[in-house]
Amino acid sequence: MTIQVPPVGFVSAGTLEEAARLVSDPDDRAVLIAGGTDLVPKLKRHQAAPITLVSLANIEAMHGIAITDDGACVIGALTTLSEIASSPDVPTMLASAAATVASPQIRNSATIGGNLCVDTRCNYIDMPLTWRQARGHCLKDGGDTCWVAPASDRCWAISSTDLAPVVIALNASVRLVSSRGERVVTADSLYRSDGINYLTKTSDEILVDVTIPATTARTSFQKLRRRGSIDFALLSVACAVDVDSEGRCDTARIVVGGIASAPVSATDAEEFLVGKQLTPEVIDEASEIASKPVRAQDNTDTGQRYRKWMISVHVAKALTEAATERV
Repeated sequence: MTIQVPPVGFVSAGTLEEAARLVSDPDDRAVLIAGGTDLVPKLKRHQAAPITLVSLANIEAMHGIAITDDGACVIGALTTLSEIASSPDVPTMLASAAATVASPQIRNSATIGGNLCVDTRCNYIDMPLTWRQARGHCLKDGGDTCWVAPASDRCWAISSTDLAPVVIALNASVRLVSSRGERVVTADSLYRSDGINYLTKTSDEILVDVTIPATTARTSFQKLRRRGSIDFALLSVACAVDVDSEGRCDTARIVVGGIASAPVSATDAEEFLVGKQLTPEVIDEASEIASKPVRAQDNTDTGQRYRKWMISVHVAKALTEAATERV
């Protein structure tokens, strides 16, 4: 069967101001495109129907990596994942996470801005159009039922961004620009636990860059997926721990991705770790605390029980690696 992409216009914006103007009118149904690694498959599956695609590729201000005078790392939203994975200037955890996304070919096109804003996914919405028509459209697809939880009035599609847990754990912020002005928000406030309205960024705002403050935290990124390439994460864990001179935890950030409609901060586990030595016993208890409040949904690869069980396993791996990292 031939897959036909719906007809769509294409405009390449030369400046950030032009791009902001082009997406400012909701009636134009203009959609931003960077690497296109998420959007183009959605067009093929008829999950999106924009009138115009606005390319950001030629906006030089959105490319590149820079270190500020205070040691912060500023990454343009159009910087590719391959560039991030190979850069000595970005935090090690971010480079490691970027290197695990999809495949080398996709990382050469995919951007950090696109990954942070990547759409939520679900076994139902990600099927071909003919399958969805036969099964019945779900909430995210214009229907009136969530087939994951039919009694629910919300969409449970899963957050599929690999880099969001990392930038949240690193206390990053993002800059959003529109024709109405500019605002800077923390990375964790960019996400909403809703499979449809999963971003607090409005449709006319452009994510321009990401700023990661300088840190001495010990970090680790862990990712579970069926295959070592291409596949989305069944779950991921980003961990950043500050340790005092006596080896006790000062602060901890533990963020779990791929198991809910937004990245989940394990705040109870973070609080438990403060003031404690990162011994195997403490790490095991913290990992169990981290997994308790999470309710994994049965709408992605493998069963929900397995994914919930693996949360504590991968949190423990992340904390153990962070505890032994040389700084």
